[in-house]
Amino acid sequence: MQAVHFGAGNIGRGFIGSLLYQSGFETCFVDVNSELVDLINDKKEYRVQLANESQEELVVKNVRAINSATDPQLVIEAIVQADFVSAAVGPNVLPHIAVLLAKGLKERLEQSDKPLTIIACENMIGGSALLMEKVYEQLIDEEKARFDERFSFPNAAVDRIVPNQVNEDKLLVKVEPFYEWVVDESQIKGENPPIKGILFVEDLQPYIERKLYTVNTGHSIVAYLGYRAGNNTIHESLANEDIESMTKKALQETGKLLVAKYGFNEKVHDDYIQKIIGRFANPFIIDDPTRVGRSPIRKLQANDRLVGPAQQYVDMFKEIPKYLVVGIAAALRYDYMEDPDAKVIQEAIQQQSLQQAIETFTGLKPGTMLFEAIVEQYGLLM
Repeated sequence: MQAVHFGAGNIGRGFIGSLLYQSGFETCFVDVNSELVDLINDKKEYRVQLANESQEELVVKNVRAINSATDPQLVIEAIVQADFVSAAVGPNVLPHIAVLLAKGLKERLEQSDKPLTIIACENMIGGSALLMEKVYEQLIDEEKARFDERFSFPNAAVDRIVPNQVNEDKLLVKVEPFYEWVVDESQIKGENPPIKGILFVEDLQPYIERKLYTVNTGHSIVAYLGYRAGNNTIHESLANEDIESMTKKALQETGKLLVAKYGFNEKVHDDYIQKIIGRFANPFIIDDPTRVGRSPIRKLQANDRLVGPAQQYVDMFKEIPKYLVVGIAAALRYDYMEDPDAKVIQEAIQQQSLQQAIETFTGLKPGTMLFEAIVEQYGLLM
C-alpha cells in the first residue's frame, strides 16, 4: 500500500508516518525542506523515540520523499498511485498544498476509478474541510461532481505532543507515548483506510471539542501562566502549585460543559483530565511555553480553545468560568515580542485600549458577562 503525506516535519514523521509504517504502508513524504527530503531519500528510514523512562525506539522504514518545490510532477504521480493521502503542514499551509493536490487528483481521475481518502491532521477544527474547500477552488463544476464521487475529505481530531527539538540525528523524532487520531467515518466514500491507531466514529464533534477544550485549553493556560511566572518549560510550570491548580480548575470548567453538552461519563472524563495534566508534566518532554503559547490571536478567537468554551459555559450555566477567564486574561498579557501575534495584541492594547483589543481578538461585546469578567481579571494579573 502506498501513502502520500504532506509535511515531513516532526508531527509528520513522529506521529502520522509512524502509524502508516506500522499499518504496512510505504510512505512518500512531500515537503519543501530540501535537507529533510535529501536525508529521507538517503537513509530510507528514521527513528521515533518515546519520551519516557524506557525511551523505546521504533525504526520507521519504507519511506521516501519528494521536494514539491522542485519536483511537482513527481508529487502528482505519487498522488495518482496512492492508497491514502494525509497532511500535517499547519493550518496556514493547507491552501498552498491544495493547488498541487488538486492537480494530482485531477490526473488520478483520468487514470483510476479507485476512491481515495485525504485527511488533514492539523491542530484545528475542520482541517480536512478547509483542505477540500481550497482544492475545490481549483476545479470547474464538472470536476467537482466527479471529485464528489471518488474523493473523501473526512475531518479528524489528532493529539500527540511532539515538542521542538534539536537532535544530532536530524531525522530522529522524540514523541510522547500517548496519541489519539479520531476520524469521522461518515464522510468516507468506500472502505475506511486500514490504519492502525485510528478511531473511526460517526460523530466527530464531541471528540473534537473534548480534545480542544481539554488538551489545547489546558496546554495554553499552562503556557501563558508559565510564561508570566518566568518558567522555561511546561513541566516546570506545572510544578508550580498555583499554575497546576488553576489549570486543573479550568479543565474542570470545560469538563462540566462537555459532560452536560455531550453526555460524557463524569468519572471517565475526570480521569481523562488527570491523564492530560500528567502528559503536560512529563519531565522527558522539554517544551517551551513560548512554543505552546505561540499564535495567541488564533487561540483567542471566538470558536477556539479559550473563549469558545468560556462563552458556552456562560450560555449554559449563566455563570462565569473563573479559571477559563484567568487563561484568557493571561493570553492577552502574553507579551513575548518575538511572537508576531503577541506583538500585534500588545500594540492594540497600548495604542487603542484593552476593551477594544478584547472586542477585536475575541469577538466579545462590551457589557456582556464574559467581556467584563475578562477586563476585571486582566487587571488582577498585574
